[in-house]
Amino acid sequence: MSDRMIIRNGIVLTLNDADDVHFGGTVVIDGDRITTVAGDSEDVQVDPGRAIDATGKIVMPGLIDLHYHTALGKGWSDHLPLWEYLQTCWYPMIRALDPESAYWAALASYAESIRCGVTTINDMYRQLDALGDAAEKIGIRATLSNDVATDEHDLDTLADNAAAFHSKHGAAGGRIEVRVGIEWLPLASEELLRDARALANELGTGIHIHLNESLSEVEISKKMFGRRPTEVAYENGILGPDCIAAHCVWLSDTEIALMRETGTQISHNPSSNAKLGNGIARLPEMLAAGLNVGLGHDAAECNNSRDMFEVMKFASLLHRALRVDAGLQQAPDVVRMATRNGARALGHETGQLVPGAKADVILIDTNSTMFTPLMPGSSDHVFSHLVFAANGSCVDTTIVDGQVVMEGRKILTVDEDEVIREANRAFREVEARMVVPELAEV
Repeated sequence: MSDRMIIRNGIVLTLNDADDVHFGGTVVIDGDRITTVAGDSEDVQVDPGRAIDATGKIVMPGLIDLHYHTALGKGWSDHLPLWEYLQTCWYPMIRALDPESAYWAALASYAESIRCGVTTINDMYRQLDALGDAAEKIGIRATLSNDVATDEHDLDTLADNAAAFHSKHGAAGGRIEVRVGIEWLPLASEELLRDARALANELGTGIHIHLNESLSEVEISKKMFGRRPTEVAYENGILGPDCIAAHCVWLSDTEIALMRETGTQISHNPSSNAKLGNGIARLPEMLAAGLNVGLGHDAAECNNSRDMFEVMKFASLLHRALRVDAGLQQAPDVVRMATRNGARALGHETGQLVPGAKADVILIDTNSTMFTPLMPGSSDHVFSHLVFAANGSCVDTTIVDGQVVMEGRKILTVDEDEVIREANRAFREVEARMVVPELAEV
């Protein structure tokens, strides 16, 4: 059978430079690439190996979750603010991980993401060989990084990260990549930051780091280093176009300028920031400074959902409410944040439906009350429903690298019943191994 696939009769949101939306459009995929995107007036004659009728469906780029942690303990002990939660739940849990537990946790996490139309994840966690195996099996596009901290914190080391790079970077035909991960400054040293940059440069890869997530982090950084987190990262060479800085809730004007100077990529995680009580990032100022900002869900432990449609809604409504300005974060701009901006941050050829792009595509069923009414031919109405009305249950089909990994809401690459059963077992076993220390003072 041919590797060609043709998707016809859909509402095709290209997210291209011209913002073209084709009603009754066509997308042709050959192998792992998009070869043709056409409107209803264009007659596309190809011999498809497979044809998909997208009548009544939106055809758009897959969503990119720019800041992600595989999660095992969703809903477990999640009533605490960030510092207490990390010390009493998150760190004890990930210290108790073994490869098998990490594998099933990753499969459960990635399955939920695929169900919600996510085709790319930027996952910072532990046991990266197991995560890479899970990503390869289920079919998602994954950029992975270790949870690196200084030795006394008993997490991952730069040596672990280098080993994971050599083991998994480029696996699954390039669908899996490995970056250097830094947990955050309270668990780091300036020497570690400099060494992380040196390792990333040596490996020719990027960096993933938490920065300015909470007020407590800012105060800890000032106490430890005498400067704010982004200032410390800047002075030690972490920032740059290959660096994804997660959260950035409490950036000063100076720090926004440093992000702009270095071309650092930002992952805005509004629903996680809200749930943890960490605040609302200065998104309008970041965008006004010309920063590239994508969206992430963070972790299901501090979000309870991997649904990027929910994240898109938060990314608009929170800022409108805070600034008392309904003109902020219009729906088409938010969709671009979840697609094109995330792809740009990762350096991927995804995030838009254009000839030559990687074939990461999702189909969204509009035959539901969530999309009712839907004015024929109105792209504004389509974008509005995607951001303000839809959720992940609308996603019918998820295609990654030209391969259909979910169709008709059924994941084709793994046995979901087995994944659910084994992830539940893994949680219970890891929870039993957890050692919760005395709560450290901020």
